[in-house]
Amino acid sequence: MTSPAKGFEFRLGRFRFRPTLGPTLFTIPALMVLLGLGTWQVERWQWKQALIAEREARVSAPAIAVPLDSDIAGLEFRRVKVTGHFLHDREMYLAARSLQGNAGFHVVTPFMAEDGIMVLVDRGWIPLDRKEPATRAEGEVPGTVTIEGLIRQGGVPRWFLPDNSPGKNVWFYVDIAAMALQSGISTARPFFIEAGAVENPGGYPIGGQSRVELPNNHLQYALTWYSFALTLVVIYLIYHRVKPE
Repeated sequence: MTSPAKGFEFRLGRFRFRPTLGPTLFTIPALMVLLGLGTWQVERWQWKQALIAEREARVSAPAIAVPLDSDIAGLEFRRVKVTGHFLHDREMYLAARSLQGNAGFHVVTPFMAEDGIMVLVDRGWIPLDRKEPATRAEGEVPGTVTIEGLIRQGGVPRWFLPDNSPGKNVWFYVDIAAMALQSGISTARPFFIEAGAVENPGGYPIGGQSRVELPNNHLQYALTWYSFALTLVVIYLIYHRVKPE
């Protein structure tokens, strides 16, 4: 170390640096914040990995019957199979849905199971010019059918979504209670089913529109914060480097 007049001097091998008060008071808390943010993103990455594994396990599990329990939080994305018939004359439309860049709707149709259970089914995507059922009559399958899909909870209003318009039969998110009321159903299950990818007669609606993938970029974010922390340390050391006399 040097004399007190010159301040403390440290050596890292041949590298010598003499810290000053102001930059040190800034660097230490900033470094702690950056390291904390990096560690938080690592924890988020681990949490997301577990969530992805849980969802993949549910999607790949054997199909179950329509659950009677109202609490289905632990069953979302679980595959379900049910036999019954569609009430095609009461179908509803989720607006602002796209498929491969093409605008359209999702068709949501009440479904009555053989045991009398009623559930809403998102049958899949249709283009804008196929909204009228007559333009896709083959897909309005009559009689008893067996469908398979994923259990999904209803949506919630978001600031960037317009309000649902029940009077116009245009919906921007699945409001199960309101959609059941609109279609004259009083006993619909408190969830809906997203139909699988089995092709419908005539090609429409196109099922299999479930989005089960979850992005997990938290490790990348963690590395970014840690890189900032390392850069800050390097700048701090270079700034306080003592040049050889």
